[in-house]
Amino acid sequence: MILVTGATGQFGSKAIDHLLKKGVRPYEISALVRNEVNADHLKSMGIEVKVGDYTNYDSLVKAFQGVEKLLFVSSNDREAVENRTVQHINIIKAAKEANVKYVVYTSFVRKTNFENSSIAAFQNSHVQTEAYLINSGIDYTILQNGIYLEMIPIFTGEKVAETGVILFPARDGKASYVLREELAEAAVHVLTTEGHRKQIYSLTNSTSVSFFEIATAIAIQLGKDIKYQSLEVDVFESKLKQFGVPDLYIGMFTMWAMAQAEGTMDVMSDTLEKLLGRKPTSMSQFIAQVYQASIPQ
Repeated sequence: MILVTGATGQFGSKAIDHLLKKGVRPYEISALVRNEVNADHLKSMGIEVKVGDYTNYDSLVKAFQGVEKLLFVSSNDREAVENRTVQHINIIKAAKEANVKYVVYTSFVRKTNFENSSIAAFQNSHVQTEAYLINSGIDYTILQNGIYLEMIPIFTGEKVAETGVILFPARDGKASYVLREELAEAAVHVLTTEGHRKQIYSLTNSTSVSFFEIATAIAIQLGKDIKYQSLEVDVFESKLKQFGVPDLYIGMFTMWAMAQAEGTMDVMSDTLEKLLGRKPTSMSQFIAQVYQASIPQ
């Protein structure tokens, strides 16, 4: 039995799709959800739905009964980072109590000296989770996933085609963006093949890109000039306030922009390519899919 946490979320749902594509039978898959109402489509496929919450230890122990392998999708809690760490430890402790044999954990890409980065607190949550998992005695694989390609349209803004400008304080920093679906596919490959236990994999793209390159790729697709302006952080935050963006999201955008400016996510590896058996989707391929415009002749 393989259990996927966050099964109705964007990563977990893609992982279940890939398990089925791999030939894992629906009755060998179970799905952890917070709200059973959102999981009718999983039930209709013959997948067992279990209700549990990362903050409710007893619900997790109950849900993990009879589970051999656990795909542990990290929490998307947007509150204090400490909350996420507590939730993650709940998962691992509950897995241990329920006698789960193997945990695949979705962590985040990391460089040395991450303690000085703008995402240090976020990274530290993953560091603490990884350490707890390694010391738990459960067999594990840790997937240090790169930042999602799907974040790029969020960072560039929905009106980039109108304005012709990307405003983001990432300076000329680069990051190795990777497609969430391909990370989910790689996680399923790890779950369903041998040779991955007690491994830590850095799952990034084979190239890193800056927002100057992202602007160029969007310009090619739209057939118009797109400029990238790296504003000072205070100016950027002021503009977002003027646009009515909530403070929570302003803080998030600034954090990720500064992390890219610092090169924190400028990590390149061929491990994902090896797990997929093909080259990962590139930034320019992703941009072409998103904007779906013909390249001007």
